[in-house]
Amino acid sequence: MAAYVFKNAKVFDGDSPDLRAGMMVRVAGGTIEQVAAHVPTADAEVVDCGGRVLMPGLIDAHVHVYAASLNPGRLAQAPLSYLASFAAHFLRASLDRGFTTLRDAGGADVGLATAVREGLLGLVPRLFYSGRVISQTGGHGDFRPGDHALETHVPCGCAAYADTFALIADGADAVRRAVREELRRGANHIKVMASGGVVSPTDPLERCQYSDAEISAAVEEAERAGSYVATHCHPAAAIRRSAALGVRSIEHGTLIDPATAEFVAERGAFVVPTMATFFAMLEKGEALGLPPVSCDKLRRIGDRALGGLEIMKAAGVRMGLGTDLLGQLTERESAEFSIRAKVLPAADILRSACAINAEILGQAGHLGCIRPGAAADLLVVNGNPLEDISLLAEGGKHLAMIMAQGKFHKRLP
Repeated sequence: MAAYVFKNAKVFDGDSPDLRAGMMVRVAGGTIEQVAAHVPTADAEVVDCGGRVLMPGLIDAHVHVYAASLNPGRLAQAPLSYLASFAAHFLRASLDRGFTTLRDAGGADVGLATAVREGLLGLVPRLFYSGRVISQTGGHGDFRPGDHALETHVPCGCAAYADTFALIADGADAVRRAVREELRRGANHIKVMASGGVVSPTDPLERCQYSDAEISAAVEEAERAGSYVATHCHPAAAIRRSAALGVRSIEHGTLIDPATAEFVAERGAFVVPTMATFFAMLEKGEALGLPPVSCDKLRRIGDRALGGLEIMKAAGVRMGLGTDLLGQLTERESAEFSIRAKVLPAADILRSACAINAEILGQAGHLGCIRPGAAADLLVVNGNPLEDISLLAEGGKHLAMIMAQGKFHKRLP
């Protein structure tokens, strides 16, 4: 693999709010070897950054690469061949936008992960995946309409149900078994539905799901395997309970209140808000087939989403960055930056997309940073995103260079 030296760069290291001017970064074998004012160049191709900002590749910590539709009923029954094609497009488009790592929060499987690892899709982002989400009957992962005939889904009549995206498990032992199964299939982490959600048809969004014993069983099994649990949570009660039970990553956190945010910060849990999907679905969801019951849920919580970010910042919650976009709305992935900028400083947003997301993934020091020994996932930005975060909000338009795994995906003068 070729060696490169990026020179004349202002380096954002993924964490510090200060840029290091006039730096050189040496890359070889897909790894950053040196970061200094002067590095060896004799055996490397020199890339002049022209005084522009060099920063780590972005991490999106909440995607669904198989989510080709906003209608979960149709999605659960779609041919896997179509979903795989959609996923390939999603992965490539994400890299165009500067995302060099994705964490799938439900749906992606060992087949897609193997294809990515073996290079069958070309150069695409790294993929961390949870496998199928684990849901209680009638929970956020149970996409059956309430009036759907049972026998059309379950020929054996035993009330068991699973699809590409979700595995229904009731009771601590069943949850434990489900966690072990997804880990057996290579899942990097486990996703548990701990509250109602927007796109599921039969569960109230504001209600908690699963018992303490069931969530604890998932946490225990994941930790025993060296993994962790992420929980889908909207209401404050579900967020607090997840943090109390040892959940590492709380997804969405939309209806958090100050007391809960302080508790989450004390427990050291992460929260991954997903602003892009709320605003995109509010604007376009109904026209794109989002069921009326889901549109009603969105309208009830949409005006509280940005307030939750302010509450979490004030409490010192470690916030990751995710987007959670579905179907045609995935093209709005970069909008997460401009939406958060309404209430958060650029440095916080960049830290979320780099260093904090890497920590969530258990990849601190390897991803989301520019330091010796880290992966050579790099962006060269036309402008300073610490001063103008909108430079990252326009789908890669302002990215002069994108390097993933030590290989150039995009390289402009």
